[in-house]
Amino acid sequence: MPIIVDGHNLLHSINKADPDSGSVSDVQLCRAIGKYLRLINEKGEVVFDGTGPRDKSGFDNIDNLEVSFAGARSDADTVIEDKIKANTAPKRLTIVSSDRRLRDAARKRKATVEKSLDFWDNLCKQLSRKRGIAEPKGKRHGLTDGETDLWLKIFDLEE
Repeated sequence: MPIIVDGHNLLHSINKADPDSGSVSDVQLCRAIGKYLRLINEKGEVVFDGTGPRDKSGFDNIDNLEVSFAGARSDADTVIEDKIKANTAPKRLTIVSSDRRLRDAARKRKATVEKSLDFWDNLCKQLSRKRGIAEPKGKRHGLTDGETDLWLKIFDLEE
């Protein structure tokens, strides 16, 4: 399910919810979203208002995430609304914004809507979970007869 994020709306929500933590930059936000998308095996896009920083190289090479800026003559809400309208499978979209205008536009096309802070909380929980190393298949299912014979032979324990 592709995810489209209203970038400045999410940044504002994060910084408003926890003003003492220091502000999250737009690049830090996008890198965190990219890690999250890779973890859940999904693709996404973040749309920011304005033209963005002069040097956009910080947004390069972020896995599973496309970063775009609305430009000087538009805003992120309009760009995201146009993406919702143009999408051929809107029921598969997830729109991340606390902006009522975007949430209404998404609901009209039956897209999933997630408030910015709820999305961020879920993202942080998922990224902070410890991922263990996958157990070997033999640990739960035991060794095959051939593997057992091989180990017996290696350790010279054949009867």
